[in-house]
Amino acid sequence: MKAKHGVALMATVVVLMTIVAPVRASKTDDQIVSSFKNTYVFKTFLKGDDIQIKSKNGVVTLTGTVSGSIHKKMAQETAENLKGVKSVDNQLTVKEAEPIGNSDADEWIKVKVQMTLSFHRSTNASKTDISVKDGKVTLRGDAASQGQKDLTAEYAKDIDGVKDVDNQMTVSSAKTTAEKVEENIDDSSITVQVKYALMFHRSTSALNTKVETNNGVVTLSGKAKNADAKKMAGKLAEDINGVKSVNNQMTIE
Repeated sequence: MKAKHGVALMATVVVLMTIVAPVRASKTDDQIVSSFKNTYVFKTFLKGDDIQIKSKNGVVTLTGTVSGSIHKKMAQETAENLKGVKSVDNQLTVKEAEPIGNSDADEWIKVKVQMTLSFHRSTNASKTDISVKDGKVTLRGDAASQGQKDLTAEYAKDIDGVKDVDNQMTVSSAKTTAEKVEENIDDSSITVQVKYALMFHRSTSALNTKVETNNGVVTLSGKAKNADAKKMAGKLAEDINGVKSVNNQMTIE
């Protein structure tokens, strides 16, 4: 009798496991899809793209159309950094070919400048008008302060491909009484922003930098050619939207 009872109990456990496991997987997959759609990157940088996401047992599939290869890569890396994701099958289609030639090169520089200013909390990309001709960037628009105006030009000048910057921005005379409210940004989006900011900036583009984020705290690891390059990587990372602090563990070659 005891043997029969033990077999019956074991059979019940097996049945329960076959029911509970898919339910847990389904909840995890639903959470992955929800988390992706609520990321800062998806809602800010990819909002104009047509992206569908599905997840099955932690394997994410991305389909739809995006405006450029950078958006395709950002979508994939944002998904890869989410909790519970095992792998990402990126089937996104790029709407337009990558820029080639002089005029297209200028357009590509403009995209990088625009995105970089959007990554940094100390600049205001939405109020900055950017035009590029033969590698020369012209900035127009409103800056909240002289410091913001100067930093906008400094960041633009450091973008790979930029030859010169003509800063025609005007400093707003309107006084603001309320300070900017810091948005609580998810770790995956912070990681992606830091990674692409370091890649777009000329002074850090060649660095082999690994970026990890935990509750807004960014850890940088990898190799820097010198102390200045390491310091610059940390400085740029600190000014990224959502970053609370930076733990710079990069080693100098």
